[in-house]
Amino acid sequence: MKEAMQLAGHFAAHAVWCVSDGGPLIPLLAEESAAKGRLMTRFAADMLEDGAAQGQARLDANPEHAERAVLVYDGFATLPEGRIDALIVVIRDYAAPANTLTMALPYRPMESPEGFAVYRPKFIRWSGATEPDYSALADAFFTGLDSHQQGTAVWDKHSDGSL
Repeated sequence: MKEAMQLAGHFAAHAVWCVSDGGPLIPLLAEESAAKGRLMTRFAADMLEDGAAQGQARLDANPEHAERAVLVYDGFATLPEGRIDALIVVIRDYAAPANTLTMALPYRPMESPEGFAVYRPKFIRWSGATEPDYSALADAFFTGLDSHQQGTAVWDKHSDGSL
């Protein structure tokens, strides 16, 4: 799951970079394997929900026989502070037994009076054989995040640890 979390961090940084200029994220799926390397597919649709559903279907089907994949789409997270815009990150490691972790990356849109901000990632749901070491997963996620130069710069500049 370490490599899947690094992939997730890289593409979460890419997604933060994309939404930092305003507007929603077009859902994206990043797939990785030794045979094909990294592939990224965007799912443009009239409704963002339709694009996210198309990405989820491809994540579930795994037609590229990826070893790991990450789906990122724009949505909402419900936190103790209330409902907030968030990038939803679904991380899948296809190795048997397959593991899936869903995270939320809450953010404040650029259009808000306070301007753009990105908050700490939240682990939302785990589906796997055994409970993971969340600290190790977080470390791998941030290692991947640091591999995306533009996304890391935006993240660092607009990081808000209040949530």
